[in-house]
Amino acid sequence: MSTASQPLVLLECLVAGTTHRDGLRAFEPRLQPGQQLALAREADSVYDDWAVRVLTTGIDAFWLGYLPEGRNETVARLLDAGYPLSARLTHKAWEEDWLHLEIEVLLVN
Repeated sequence: MSTASQPLVLLECLVAGTTHRDGLRAFEPRLQPGQQLALAREADSVYDDWAVRVLTTGIDAFWLGYLPEGRNETVARLLDAGYPLSARLTHKAWEEDWLHLEIEVLLVN
């Protein structure tokens, strides 16, 4: 089987800032491991020059949080250059009031 059609995993990380997303607790049951996610640059962020939002896909996209600061520059630069990046949810779990979301950032061939 050829790996040419498989996306390249660029980064495995947690989604940062999930505790600050209003409505996430109610939305969480709709999140499933393996689910495709979208990435969007937030170039005007006052907190992080390389901010990248992590969202669900579709018309009613839900903003889940961010790629972690310090691990997001390469992904931000690739998005700025127009590369086709996406993400995939690999794991979710509640740890008290924090929703632990693990994702893979993917370069689509």
